[in-house]
Amino acid sequence: MKWNKIYALSLRHIYLIKGSFPRILDLIYWPTIQIFLWGFISKFFTLSSSYYENTVGIILSAAILYDFLFRSSISYNMMFLEEIWSRNFTNLFIAPIKINEIIAALTFTAIIRTLIGLVPASLLAIPLFGVSIFKIGLPLVFLLISLYIFGVTLGLLVTSGLVRFGPSFENIAWASLFFLAPLGCIYYPIDILPEWLQLIAKLLPLVHLFEEMRSILIDDLVDYFAVLKACIISFIYFIIGIIVFYSSYNGAKLRGTLINMGE
Repeated sequence: MKWNKIYALSLRHIYLIKGSFPRILDLIYWPTIQIFLWGFISKFFTLSSSYYENTVGIILSAAILYDFLFRSSISYNMMFLEEIWSRNFTNLFIAPIKINEIIAALTFTAIIRTLIGLVPASLLAIPLFGVSIFKIGLPLVFLLISLYIFGVTLGLLVTSGLVRFGPSFENIAWASLFFLAPLGCIYYPIDILPEWLQLIAKLLPLVHLFEEMRSILIDDLVDYFAVLKACIISFIYFIIGIIVFYSSYNGAKLRGTLINMGE
């Protein structure tokens, strides 16, 4: 066994990590998010163990809605990543296709991919656990619309990072949704968060959406103003996502890095 060869190979990977901020962030990210998320969930069940009569129904409904958000974002990212993996990225931007047409096509196709996964899972939850997401009623449509807009926005932001930083940003594509899970108050009320985190969480549409979901399932009360506010916040973030994508694209074009993206 040649220790100098082992050292050389190890050093190569150390330099890869050292020279890539996304790789360093990925190593720190997962343990931190797991501690935050499960810490708040544990705190919630400790302080409010008798809060819900139907804990399973609330948790599963939240999981289904969160998965819809997750699939919306990941489906968007996956279609963009597939262009890079298949070495078709350069052809995509050489072809006479406008940026807004690419965004529109990815947004439209993402909803199809998302529904293919969501509908069977939602239907299976009914006979297996006696939980139906459809009990939310008409507000479910607006909740899904807002979640989808925000999911596509996250997809746009991650795609912007791929255009700006290249394939090394790919890890962020898989981790982006989990970063927001603790702040989104998906499985617990916003009161569980520290006060300073509550101020940040309220800037996200997720808090308003999942608080409204719990209100509907527990108290059978619908606050359409809260749903509308979440939709408006999601749409604002969507506009920001488009601006960031155009900025990243123009910057990459000026630097000439687009041509090497799929290589």
